[in-house]
Amino acid sequence: MSTPTTTSPSQLPDYIASAKPNPPSNRAPWYKNTAPTYAGIFLWFIFWDSIAGKALMAGGLGATLLGILLAGLICHFLFYLVPGLLGRKTGLPLYIVGTSTFGAMGGLFMPGLLMGLLQFGWLGVNTFGAADYLANKGFHVPALFYPLCVLWALGAAFVGLKGIQYVAKIATFLPVIPLAVLLIGLVLFGGSGFSYSPPVETAQAGGKLTAILLIVGGIVGFFATAGAAGVDFGMNSKDDKDVEMGGYVGIIAAILVTAGISAIALAGAWAAGIIEPDFLNDTGVRMTDALERKLPGAYPWIMIGLTLAAFPGACFSSFIAANSFKTVLPKVNPFLSVGIGTIASIILAVTKVAGNLGGVFGIIGASFGPICGAMAADYLLAGNRWSGPRAGFNPAGWIAWALGFLVGILPNLHGRYPVIPDVPAAPVAAFIVSFAVYFACAKIGLIAPVISMPNRADVS
Repeated sequence: MSTPTTTSPSQLPDYIASAKPNPPSNRAPWYKNTAPTYAGIFLWFIFWDSIAGKALMAGGLGATLLGILLAGLICHFLFYLVPGLLGRKTGLPLYIVGTSTFGAMGGLFMPGLLMGLLQFGWLGVNTFGAADYLANKGFHVPALFYPLCVLWALGAAFVGLKGIQYVAKIATFLPVIPLAVLLIGLVLFGGSGFSYSPPVETAQAGGKLTAILLIVGGIVGFFATAGAAGVDFGMNSKDDKDVEMGGYVGIIAAILVTAGISAIALAGAWAAGIIEPDFLNDTGVRMTDALERKLPGAYPWIMIGLTLAAFPGACFSSFIAANSFKTVLPKVNPFLSVGIGTIASIILAVTKVAGNLGGVFGIIGASFGPICGAMAADYLLAGNRWSGPRAGFNPAGWIAWALGFLVGILPNLHGRYPVIPDVPAAPVAAFIVSFAVYFACAKIGLIAPVISMPNRADVS
């Protein structure tokens, strides 16, 4: 593709002109940053505890495990690898790298402001899960749910704003708790997992394909923002091998371990009759439900441990949100912007809107699937490199995102208005649509010119 005429660097906004690449001397190997950080995301018990239930009911364990493997490959190769390589080659963060796709002005909103806003959605999910499990399953005092929502969200926001570095050492060891719980579940229930068969009333024609699409959509929707954030992980990687290995271990292997073990254990618990699934009342659909039945004395302590292990993730979401707002709203006191966002997270938690994981993951996947798709197209069209910031609002990026988002959000709309068509594995469909539309727009000239960036120093 021919590169549009380069325009003057005087058109660069201050936040781009002042950006400085992370030098190679500040970078570390994959096993010290990318892999453990991504693995920690998937060890979050809110993710793995109920991710496989509907897929198991539709198509059984074999199809669910195949879907988990496919989801891991999609997360790595489609959603993470290009952002990771862009970060590695430029040494610049997502908010700067994204300007080649959405424009120097457009990048303030996409992915800049959007990333910050959606992190408060994640904080709401984390807060709801933590307060719900602590109040109802840890302490067995349901009235604690509301004050715990407030305290959890405020505490995470404060640490994210002022001192996330203080939880870094604790966060290094806390993932051991969910890993230990997963292994306990595998030992207790895994032996019966492959004897599970989905009930006749839930198994259907094409049930195996349905199971694969359900689990792929759930996992990819969960991962979408973290995939785009691969830029920030990549800027701390020494070379392309570090980017790749970080994904192989931190994404593919971590998904197989967490979602795979949880699926096997849940299927085994159902097959052995330890618990019965009841999706209508949201009981018997989690691996931890089986642990409650099998280990009633230890169960409250298990849930307290799992919940405490989730706190660094809440702090991390707040930290990303704070960085986003500091970048795109530099004149607004971050205590004010993050404070407002935290209040929104608390509202999502106490109203239990954040408990609808499928809906939340759907919105996130619909939003960031198209971002990753458009970025991948821009990267390939530029010859596997970063083209540089583009002037204003890049039409190709915004058209691609809008059409991709429209496709990605259809399942959420279908749930409320059945006349609207559903889309299986919608985050993946949104990625594909956005990629194709960006490519087409670029080929017909709907792409903004590149602005020269004086401080740019791509790493070879």
